[in-house]
Amino acid sequence: MIASFSEERFPLRVAFGTTGGPERRTDIVRLSSGYENRNQRTRHSWRRYDAGSGVRSVEDLVTVLHFFEARRGRLVGFRFRDPFDASSAVGGATPSAGDQPLGVGDGTTKEFSLAKRYGSGAAEYLRPIEKPVPGSVRVGVDGAAVMAGIVIDAAKGTVTFATAPAEGVVLTAGFEFDVPVRFDLDHLSINVAAFEAGDIPSIPLVEIRP
Repeated sequence: MIASFSEERFPLRVAFGTTGGPERRTDIVRLSSGYENRNQRTRHSWRRYDAGSGVRSVEDLVTVLHFFEARRGRLVGFRFRDPFDASSAVGGATPSAGDQPLGVGDGTTKEFSLAKRYGSGAAEYLRPIEKPVPGSVRVGVDGAAVMAGIVIDAAKGTVTFATAPAEGVVLTAGFEFDVPVRFDLDHLSINVAAFEAGDIPSIPLVEIRP
């Protein structure tokens, strides 16, 4: 039986040239007074990409074709490195243990979920990070980097302490991360002659919750 998600990453060479970004759904009702009522339909944004713009050669086309077949089109999700947003550090710098909030100890909870903060104050948005890059996670406890007695689950985006952090202890984390996506089509249309003439194929990807 084929799993619904593969931890394999979409080819990096193609991903670095991909276009796309976050999408939100907002319902807007314009009142007779001219004012608007605006409501967000979902709590979290999700990403859409077009990997076609990252295909630069026939070799890239063949690489994507093999990856597409292994994922069975839209059936199986996979990891994708967003070329614009793949680090907990500002500006895509090297992650450090104090980059992002992880939680506050209560003396009982051992498992905490990774998240990335956007904005500050009342406008702050915490984005769940479910696919950190294996080996990239750094954890901070009250400002000090600590890795002993900690288990990182790179498939779920969780940090588990062997001993529950004491009440009031501030926990932080730094990491690189991928976006869980799937192909948004079941038919990959490739025409080598058209590609060589400058017609780049469209290869849409959409973020999922694995």
